[in-house]
Amino acid sequence: MKSAVLPKIRELKPGFGAEIDGVDIGNADDATLDGVVETFQRHGAILLRDQSLSTADLMRFIGRFGAPEEHTLKEFTLPGYPNIYVLSNRVVDGRPVGAHNDGIGWHTDYSYKAEPVMCTMLYAVEVPPEGSDTLLADLCEAWNAVPADRKAELDGKIVHHSWRHFMATRDYNRMEDPPEDLLRDNPDVFHPLVRTHPADGRRALFVSTGTVKGVVGMSDEDGVALVEDLVEFATQPQFVFRHRWRVGDVLMWDNRCTLHTGTLYDDAKYFRVMHRLWVKGDRPF
Repeated sequence: MKSAVLPKIRELKPGFGAEIDGVDIGNADDATLDGVVETFQRHGAILLRDQSLSTADLMRFIGRFGAPEEHTLKEFTLPGYPNIYVLSNRVVDGRPVGAHNDGIGWHTDYSYKAEPVMCTMLYAVEVPPEGSDTLLADLCEAWNAVPADRKAELDGKIVHHSWRHFMATRDYNRMEDPPEDLLRDNPDVFHPLVRTHPADGRRALFVSTGTVKGVVGMSDEDGVALVEDLVEFATQPQFVFRHRWRVGDVLMWDNRCTLHTGTLYDDAKYFRVMHRLWVKGDRPF
């Protein structure tokens, strides 16, 4: 079956991303969904608005992109759906229904794994009328903007990522003494500072905050400072798209060529419920 040609596509920002109109994910045929996947592979991020999706719809859609990934922490996955993680500040019967303030700070998901997730999907169930925006930085455009001599210095460097370091130092939901099974399942890993996109060979900075412990061949302090400088460079306004959420939005971004961060909102006044899904990735090169 050939992929469908999607007639209504516009950029999220010049040179980055695609908003796809006219596709009802829950009722779309496989050819149409494969057309959505092809658009995603070329553009770094996609947005589809006004969706009304069941858990089955979410799983069918994410499955068109690849094998769904499970989540490191299981507490807030939907019962019976280990691939669907809830982000929320709601509390029901004295118990949080989701992870709150998860994803604050520029990062790429699962960078602490040998095979980081290929893409992240968020589906908006309940959103505040203000705040809680998601920002995406285009790491291909950022790499293209690096001067040639600086590219020569950076290309080939290897970054040390550590889940343990991340959990012990993060601003929200800190875990300074993780269970041994989680430490065993999440050993430190090493990834290239500049990675190649397998779909078409385009290159991108592969930087993050939180998980980075150092750069091979440098002191940890200097390595972290280098990565932080590159994150600051890559998240300048000209590289960033800001998404303002509406209920029914599906936003997906490519972790191989983007950074993202959530933003805060008045969580004493408003509620937010999002469903997050991941797709398995491969080893960066």
